[in-house]
Amino acid sequence: MADILWVDDQIDELRSHIIFLEKKGFNIEPVANGEDAVTIIRDKAFDIVFLDEQMPGMGGIETLEQIKNMQPQLPVVMITKSEEESIMEDAIGGKISDYLIKPVNPNQILLTTKRILERSRLQNEKSAQSYLKQFGELSSRIHPKTGWREWINIYKELSKWKMDLESGDENLIHVLDDQLQEANKEFGKFVESEYKNWLHIENDTPILSPEIISNYVQPHLEDDKKVMFFLIDCMRYDQWLTFEAVLAEHYNIETDFYYSILPTATPYSRNAIFAGLYPSDIERLYPDLWQQGQDETSLNRHEEELLKRQLDRAGININFKYEKVLNAQEGKKIADKMQNYTQSRLAAFVYNFVDTLVHSRSDSAVIKELAPDESAFRSITEAWFMHSNLLQMFKTLAEEDVTVIVTTDHGSVRALRDTKVFGDKATAKNLRYKYGRNLKADEQNAVFFMDDPEGFKLPAVTGINNYIIAKEDYFFVYPTNYNKFQNRYKDTFQHGGASMEEMILPIATMTPK
Repeated sequence: MADILWVDDQIDELRSHIIFLEKKGFNIEPVANGEDAVTIIRDKAFDIVFLDEQMPGMGGIETLEQIKNMQPQLPVVMITKSEEESIMEDAIGGKISDYLIKPVNPNQILLTTKRILERSRLQNEKSAQSYLKQFGELSSRIHPKTGWREWINIYKELSKWKMDLESGDENLIHVLDDQLQEANKEFGKFVESEYKNWLHIENDTPILSPEIISNYVQPHLEDDKKVMFFLIDCMRYDQWLTFEAVLAEHYNIETDFYYSILPTATPYSRNAIFAGLYPSDIERLYPDLWQQGQDETSLNRHEEELLKRQLDRAGININFKYEKVLNAQEGKKIADKMQNYTQSRLAAFVYNFVDTLVHSRSDSAVIKELAPDESAFRSITEAWFMHSNLLQMFKTLAEEDVTVIVTTDHGSVRALRDTKVFGDKATAKNLRYKYGRNLKADEQNAVFFMDDPEGFKLPAVTGINNYIIAKEDYFFVYPTNYNKFQNRYKDTFQHGGASMEEMILPIATMTPK
């Protein structure tokens, strides 16, 4: 039965109501003030909240705001003394699920609870029925002749079904997971077949990482608009959907998609975005800004300079600002002076939290326990965003005359299967790609071999004659200490490979409402 949180400063007078509901099988948590309600919700899950509007201290409206900041989807029923217009507006706006006029009787509470919870159940059933109806049609679109545009549509639909069904029937979720795995299997073959052509022809190809600035930022600059460019490292489309739902209150949002270059890892994909060039071209034109073999952090020290040179090549002669946010303290400093950045024609921000969370989940048993699957991992990301300095930046910019572009450099995939990799020990530590000499893997179908680095516009460094890219949900493990590393990295989120989650990426243009 449902767990109900009932918040009222006169909760002791409602004891008979609580006994009535408990006899009906409900679990009631009575709370006498808003402060205690907020504290309890941080630690315990509830199905519905009944909230008194007028309480001393933290009132009902303030308590509502804090509850919604923590759990936007938690149903809240406001109990009020009068039918004020603002209460009805909140109900219509979706901040509250319903409202009741005092005095309330136990049957009102019972019927309201059942109606709201039944609505959720019916919505889950409807989503399940809709997915089953579309299952065959969606499967029929996954085949060897599927083009890059259709792959974007397929990935969008699968991502949304994943979110719609996550609290529904587990058997149906397994069906969806199998369909997603089958789609990624075919997608890996598609990328292996078409990717090299994308790098060398201009017609009928997707937008790739080096074309982001020229296609989405430069046109606004040429129209004399101010642009705030945000790159959220390692953000998947499903995570963007949770951010977008929050930002839609403040912005008109148009979300497009592009494909990340391979490897889908920060040194390659992010440098390509800021340089407007492929990695081999960066190395050739700006050898001082590219040094193969260093760690990922040091390989991305020159993004500001790469962006400057890209703008110079395009004839855009402006002073711009660039910031990289690696922790909350840096984020707060930037958020506090965000209006200063709007004085520039262009400001670019790299926000690293999502990528940090991905790496932390691989290394921390606690975070892995908190986020055992994609749904929980997305929820943690959403909870961070709701309380982040990044959201505060977006809210500040919503009051300014600017265009905000939001994207990412790559996504991540939940790595569930391993394949042994052989050859000279690769310099790259990433589990989804390796480069070195004569690298091989024991699962041939799990790997995209690149034996011609220059043909794939990758640096052809001395001692390196091939790159290997993991497809689907595979990750690479060396035979040495195989069991140790297999157990350590199985069921972690990784990037660098060729999957829909890593390659098909959102890019949103936001204009303040």
